[in-house]
Amino acid sequence: MHARLSPAEDSPRERILAATAKLLADGGREAVSTRAVSAAADVQAPTIYRLFGDKQGLLDAAAAEGFTAYLNTKTAREPTDDPVEDLRTGWDMHVGFGLANPALYLVMSEPRPATEAPPAAVAGAEVLATLIHRIAEAGRLRVSEDRAAHLVQAAGRGTTLTLISMPEGSRDPELSVMAREAVIAAITTGTPELAPPGPVSAAVALRAVLPQTTALTDREQALLREWLDRIAGPAH
Repeated sequence: MHARLSPAEDSPRERILAATAKLLADGGREAVSTRAVSAAADVQAPTIYRLFGDKQGLLDAAAAEGFTAYLNTKTAREPTDDPVEDLRTGWDMHVGFGLANPALYLVMSEPRPATEAPPAAVAGAEVLATLIHRIAEAGRLRVSEDRAAHLVQAAGRGTTLTLISMPEGSRDPELSVMAREAVIAAITTGTPELAPPGPVSAAVALRAVLPQTTALTDREQALLREWLDRIAGPAH
């Protein structure tokens, strides 16, 4: 039997989310039931349905709550002068979050249509897009921003899930480092001084800073954006 949370000034929603997170961490997805959450949070089942709709909505909300706390620590970090190094740091923090919160991470990583992505996954994608955009602005991205973000997301999620699936004592700590460096090598160039960007990198960099220009009309910007996207996109 799960002990009830200590009574506090918490709202029913906060108590329900806290209870769900604890049940999820202790016993995984199967441990989260309406009856168990009701008992732990000291609320009636209709309150859960009214606030979260169904079990999936409840799980998504709990995952979003935990991931938001993680994002707050991540976004509070001041960016450095090296956006690629910031991407490395972001990767390591992402994998670290998954290993520290495997049950929450599994909820966040369930395959779903893009239109049904859980809030936590959407928030993570926005942070990643910002990191990738800074690399593009620095002229160090060798592929389009979308392609870079998708590759980092796919590789980071796959690496984290693989490590979660391994017994804790048998995890290879170098696996994440190797995957991270392989992805960074695939999407970035060296520093501009050491490796001048080719046409793709130049197009991606110009595309990233195009909104800052005032020399072109809206129509001219749209046309240039289309040309830059064609240069930066996959070869046909």
